[in-house]
Amino acid sequence: MNIPQSSYPRVVIIGGGFGGIALAKKLSKKEAQVVLLDKHNYHNFQPLLYQVSTGGLEPDSIAYPIRKVLQGYPNFFFRLAQVKEVKTDTKRIKTNIGEIFYDYLVVATGSETNFFGNKNIKAKGMAMKTIPQSLNLRSLILENFEQALLTDDLHERDALMNFVIVGGGPTGVELAGALAEIKKGILPKDYPDLDTRRAQINLVQGGDRILPAMSEKASEKAEKFLEELGVNVWKNIRVTDYDGKKATTSTKTIFEAETLVWAAGVKAVGLKGLDAEELLSRDKRLKVNEFHQVMGLEDVFAIGDVAQMETKEFPYGHPMMAQPAIQQGRNLGDNLVRLIENKPMRPFVYKDKGSMATVGRNKAVVDLPKFRFQGVFAWFVWMFVHLYFLIGFRNRVVVFINWVYNYIRFDREARLIIRPFKKQNKVEKNTLMQD
Repeated sequence: MNIPQSSYPRVVIIGGGFGGIALAKKLSKKEAQVVLLDKHNYHNFQPLLYQVSTGGLEPDSIAYPIRKVLQGYPNFFFRLAQVKEVKTDTKRIKTNIGEIFYDYLVVATGSETNFFGNKNIKAKGMAMKTIPQSLNLRSLILENFEQALLTDDLHERDALMNFVIVGGGPTGVELAGALAEIKKGILPKDYPDLDTRRAQINLVQGGDRILPAMSEKASEKAEKFLEELGVNVWKNIRVTDYDGKKATTSTKTIFEAETLVWAAGVKAVGLKGLDAEELLSRDKRLKVNEFHQVMGLEDVFAIGDVAQMETKEFPYGHPMMAQPAIQQGRNLGDNLVRLIENKPMRPFVYKDKGSMATVGRNKAVVDLPKFRFQGVFAWFVWMFVHLYFLIGFRNRVVVFINWVYNYIRFDREARLIIRPFKKQNKVEKNTLMQD
């Protein structure tokens, strides 16, 4: 990989997400050689992916080059690489561009969409976990409305304009709200010769309330906001199969829709060589101790979505969200410096700063440790927090200007089919049911 030898210990970080970037920043000016490996050359701000999917933002406003994040820092190296295997016995990492030795390895590979073994939903449905997936979804939504103009079959036209969003967490709720606002304010102007009032937005949740990780008050208010926007909220229903046109459920309810977005769960991105049964938890996350060390491996660490640190407060590990990853990255940075200096490491203690979700224009719910509120003020808080955590001054300015413009004009300018998307036609038999 053409990385020079150094007298400093080498810390290799796999993954440039929230945790990996936070760790690299912490180590950037310390006596350590930091090598970050990622299959993309950018950091992706996942909480705003739904706005890319719905034409509110262009992808370059929520992505930032990894090299620029740590530009000018000594002893930092980035390599665009896909990790193939970790060899813990020889402390080497095998990638598609060669092998590299490490003194300390940090796994921060994050998570990916979990389809729970359902091959049809994976093949015919849409995920929204990466920028390419969000662009595919944007193209599919716009292509379906263009196709709806061309068909004389009313049944097919309705299916092209219908949406099924599986999963009532923040991603599903925010996407449903954004689509409802598009239906209300944009589609009638873009498609005056199409009865867009017939478009249906269905949010399907397997549990008895949406936003289950938030307070009951937040769940109730978010559901009320969605219903005011015209979203059909379905609870205690599981989508069990999808053939590209029809979604079957655990009840007699059947949804006829050409667009199904799967936001019902995520799973850790594993690595060959770190997939032994004794290293993994029940949901395939790497088991780590309070210092982020993978069980049984003193020089291998894991942070973020891929790591499961079981504590009294979090017996199943910390939430797979940005804040735990950022805090873990910073704590591990301090601990690695202490480890290098032969000082005792400090255990990680998660400080829950709250959770929030936006449902649409002037509508959001916020749960803070000491305060809970909903409505317009919550919406402004949501915007401020997301702008604050965006990387790069330009990105903050671009996103802010887009939000102001969209708010004043009630419009979304990025309704562009840059890369046409076609769904697969193959449907498998014997699918597994959603958990």
